[in-house]
Amino acid sequence: MKLKKYLFILLLLIVVDQKSAQAQQLETAINFHGFVDNREYAKSNRLSQTIFGARFSPELGLMIDSVHRFRVGANFLKEFGSKNFTDNIAPVIYYQYQKEKNNFFIGAFPRLNLIDDYPRALLADTLNYFKPNMEGMFYQYKTNNFKQNVWIDWTGKQTATDRETFLFGFSGKYQKGLFYASNYAYMYHNALSAISPPNQFLEDNGAIQLQLGLDFGKKTFLDSLTFSAGAMMSVERVRSLNNLRTPVGFISYLYAGYKNFSLANTYYNGEGHYLINGDAFYTAKQYNRLDLGWNPIQFKNIQGGFTFSFHFVDGIIDSQQAFSLRYKLAGKKDLNGWL
Repeated sequence: MKLKKYLFILLLLIVVDQKSAQAQQLETAINFHGFVDNREYAKSNRLSQTIFGARFSPELGLMIDSVHRFRVGANFLKEFGSKNFTDNIAPVIYYQYQKEKNNFFIGAFPRLNLIDDYPRALLADTLNYFKPNMEGMFYQYKTNNFKQNVWIDWTGKQTATDRETFLFGFSGKYQKGLFYASNYAYMYHNALSAISPPNQFLEDNGAIQLQLGLDFGKKTFLDSLTFSAGAMMSVERVRSLNNLRTPVGFISYLYAGYKNFSLANTYYNGEGHYLINGDAFYTAKQYNRLDLGWNPIQFKNIQGGFTFSFHFVDGIIDSQQAFSLRYKLAGKKDLNGWL
């Protein structure tokens, strides 16, 4: 019923704005994400699991004057083996303003290509499977050499029993020639429910990474070659229960890509972190992750490939095997002549 209501509002906007119909376009988009991620983490006593499923997300919208966009739709999750017809339905409803250096979203919109590049230490990659949308606002300022994002994702509405939760963050990058600098940060706020039990406490949990790097992609026979290194600090506090903790450490990244093959390595050394939304491997004081990728499916609307990962932690080696396929089909039609 809610989807029908959104579609009615969208059609009403089209009808009442007949004068500007010549500049308007009706847009459609279909997104599919199929994935399997087998995580063999038993040796390090972290969560071993197999994530296997698919997401389907149709969208319908209106583009006005090449600047303003409205979209409605839904994102359906099916976990294979589940007896449910669908395991989760997330609404898609948002407004986007995009002009020159500015890009602004408000509503419930896909996080893909907006904040999905965050380091796993801060935002774990399981979010790509189970939380495809942001619900809040996102703003990006972007030039040829610089971009900076500011965003808020409201993840929990307060009720008598449910806690109010949200993430607020920023990220960006500046590049000049070979050299670049990047920043990633967020804070997760876990507030109280309206009727909170005695053992419930306010919680602040977040982190920041600052990196300096080199991009040799145009200087070698490889398609991509980058290296960066920097610092990571987290902020961890359960109010009235413990003091503020700010563990810090050194972290570096290496990425090399050639045709359909890639190699990525992440190395961390420092104090252990407890990040609610981050990768559990960073509770260790020393950790190295090696990813070997093969992407044989590379076409205009469809990309897919395998990743084989090795986790070196606590003197043992855990492993992980993943396959991901994304398909996107988009279309548009001028409304001139329809009204």
